[in-house]
Amino acid sequence: MTTAAAAPTLAPAEHAAMQRALALAATEGISPGPNPRVGCVLLAPDGATLAEGLHRGAGTPHAEVAALAAARAAVGPGTLRGATAVVTLEPCAHTGRTGPCAEALLDAGIARVVYAQADPNPAATGGAARLRAAGADVVGPACPDEARALNPVWTRAMELGRPYVTWKVAASLDGRTAAADGTSRWITSAVARRDTHRLRGAVDTVLVGTGTLLADDPALTVRDADGAHGPQPLRAVMGRRDLPPSTRLAAPGPDGAPAVHLRTRDPRAALADLWERERRHVLLEGGATLAAAFWRAGLVDEVVAYVAPVLLGTGPAAVGDLGITTITGAARLDVTDVAVLEPDPDDLAPPGAARSGAAATNLRLTLTPRKES
Repeated sequence: MTTAAAAPTLAPAEHAAMQRALALAATEGISPGPNPRVGCVLLAPDGATLAEGLHRGAGTPHAEVAALAAARAAVGPGTLRGATAVVTLEPCAHTGRTGPCAEALLDAGIARVVYAQADPNPAATGGAARLRAAGADVVGPACPDEARALNPVWTRAMELGRPYVTWKVAASLDGRTAAADGTSRWITSAVARRDTHRLRGAVDTVLVGTGTLLADDPALTVRDADGAHGPQPLRAVMGRRDLPPSTRLAAPGPDGAPAVHLRTRDPRAALADLWERERRHVLLEGGATLAAAFWRAGLVDEVVAYVAPVLLGTGPAAVGDLGITTITGAARLDVTDVAVLEPDPDDLAPPGAARSGAAATNLRLTLTPRKES
């Protein structure tokens, strides 16, 4: 039996600086894209704060470089000799859109580096070893769980070497996504549909199959209650059939970006293509056949299910054939969150009018596939 290594002891000033770095990394309104959220605080040898920085997105300076630039502007480069860098992620050791942070810290004369989480990106890891080899005092990982909580999807995607996949499904209480005649608008409530746009806004890719494209002609855009558009995920279609020019995905999105057509039926090939496009979080929105293909391939990491208080009896099921023939082989999931989505006052019908599905109370269940031992 193995036990987790004890977290290193930090000086009070370093502990406070780490909490500040974590807060910087969590700054609202920052969209780091394919990169993680990272914060950095620089401390003088006496523990006083010299400067701080955070990463604001792909192509912008990493948190360490931003903090170094702020320190040079505020107190001059000479004061960085012998300083400590407190950062939420192990400094990178590779050259991408920007140079390696480990080298930037060494060039500035940083003598000690405290980092919260080891870098799980195989292309970027090695910064701690490079710093130690150059004579810097390196401490970490100091608080990996807190740092991982900043970037749970990015961290898991790096560990998997593919995008993290969330399967979103909206269904009746008996697991139907449409009625027997094919009508499906609207099974879930207006507030549930608005919550779906919140979910889309939290990922970088929304993926459907060509079957869903032809049946529903989805837009796959992020819209708020007023219909306004915000930052948009990549819209992607998977399948071999051509996209009819009349469909909404054949036209540019509200951000001017075209949809991507992944001409494959292989979920692993689709994810590999999206990974090369620096996509780290895929929202799987349709339909039953595509969901079953990803599930059977073991490529569903999370399920978000919107359940409406509706019974249909017949109609398309939420997921296709999973190859399960007996209850002992059932695919089991663990519930990680349950939310009751109450209707907004604007969704309620006036007195005496019939109550519509838009005004129903729905459940949102967040689940993860159970890893059988």
